[in-house]
Amino acid sequence: MASQNIYILAIESSCDDTAASVMLNGKILSNVVATQSIHEAYGGVVPELASRAHQQNIVPVVDQALTKANVDKSQLSAIAFTRGPGLMGSLLVGTSFAKSLAYGLNIPLIDVNHMQAHILAHFIDEDGFEKPVFPFLGMTISGGHTQIVKVNHYFDMEVIGETIDDAVGEAYDKSGKILGLGYPAGPEIDRRAQLGNPKAYKFTKPKVKGLNFSFSGFKTAVLYFIQRELKANPNFIEENLNDICASIQYTIIGILMDKLKLATQQTDIKHIAIGGGVSANSGIRQALKNGESKFGWTTYIPKFEFTTDNAAMIAIVGYLKYLEADYAEQNVMASARLKI
Repeated sequence: MASQNIYILAIESSCDDTAASVMLNGKILSNVVATQSIHEAYGGVVPELASRAHQQNIVPVVDQALTKANVDKSQLSAIAFTRGPGLMGSLLVGTSFAKSLAYGLNIPLIDVNHMQAHILAHFIDEDGFEKPVFPFLGMTISGGHTQIVKVNHYFDMEVIGETIDDAVGEAYDKSGKILGLGYPAGPEIDRRAQLGNPKAYKFTKPKVKGLNFSFSGFKTAVLYFIQRELKANPNFIEENLNDICASIQYTIIGILMDKLKLATQQTDIKHIAIGGGVSANSGIRQALKNGESKFGWTTYIPKFEFTTDNAAMIAIVGYLKYLEADYAEQNVMASARLKI
């Protein structure tokens, strides 16, 4: 019997990116993202504006994803969508659209946990990228999330450490705001960090027991440090910006790596997969590579376009759930605080 072609249309709308992707048997045919630039003026995502922009973007983005994939909606096997976690207004737009389309086409609807998707993005069939070996540790680092997850199998995951306050992406953005950098500040801090001295200024690492993280104290330390230095020299930031960025990045990476080292010791797992927007950071990627030679880790870093919020990662979860006939009912509700 010829194997059936499984076409998944996936929709992601958890925050400020409207995304749609078409997948065929685990391979991505299209991955379209409409980024909302409207939030830059506010230095952060404004939920009300985000959901309005999703309403404007979702039809053209889905249409573009199908066109790019050269797939007609009549060929689709199922619709996968992000159920949560995320901004409620944004999630509702994607959820309502997915439910309506699945109902109209009379095909299965598949709900996806956004945090699981960041981890399972590693299982997209992509030339040149190895898939993690079970069990592995998944570290998701983004603007809204920081957590370490023990992954026994696709849908057998356990959160073993997470932030008790701010996410790592917020630490970057808020430090950037203090320095007068644009939003999001992470890429600019990363760029400048490569030009500066990472040990020029010392910031204390928050003391948090176990595998949990905290970044609010670090952010405050950066603020007080800058305020103090500016009193002594009003040009302090512009004269030392690269060194400041390098020192901030060095400390943040240190916090992440300390916890990761502890997690590998406690679980005796040396396979580590990283995901989320902050995993694009060059310093973090280098620190992981160093861990391979230093601690015998095997590290997995997905293709760049699958690290930030995107629908390809929703598609792979949809595909894996489809294989198990794990479908959602039409009365499924979006959930802003959905847990793994």
